[in-house]
Amino acid sequence: MAYFAQPAWQLVDPFLLILIIALDGIDGYVARKRGETSLFGSMFDIAVDRVVENVLWIVLADLKLIPIWVAIVFITRSLLVDSIRSQAAARGKAPFAIMQSSVGKFLVAGRFMRGFYGTVKAVTFAWILMIQPWPMLFGNFWTDWSVIFAYITNVLIYLSVTICLLRGIPVLVEAYINHGGLIRNGRIRDSH
Repeated sequence: MAYFAQPAWQLVDPFLLILIIALDGIDGYVARKRGETSLFGSMFDIAVDRVVENVLWIVLADLKLIPIWVAIVFITRSLLVDSIRSQAAARGKAPFAIMQSSVGKFLVAGRFMRGFYGTVKAVTFAWILMIQPWPMLFGNFWTDWSVIFAYITNVLIYLSVTICLLRGIPVLVEAYINHGGLIRNGRIRDSH
């Protein structure tokens, strides 16, 4: 819809995004309530979340709604962090259980930061998708307020990128310094 729908229909995009995010939250909630969680389920959930998130960053960059470097940062971070997590999973460790330091536990594994980060990204995606059709639908309004809208967009983008890096760096650092860790001599060890 972000590519081909009429501008009036594009106004639905942020609501569809919120629906996707809500359904993702519901499936995890149901799995925990029913006692049907597993290491595979946790890893698969993260992988699907990454696919959705990376597709959104790529689409927004392709539509010139965000700078391309933003998509590159998120994709690079997700590949590096999730590679380390997959190595930990191969050793039977849950994705967030690999964090050892109090800073790492707070930034990466803590419920507050996970929720805050998810909310910031959701608001960023919804905001950008919401204002995408405004120049065509509300020309004069857009012209009068576009500087403010661009400022809000940039604040959301930079906040998202900052939190992304703040949450990714501890995973890389802890994997590197962990004695029995996943990285030896600067290279990710193969679990085979």
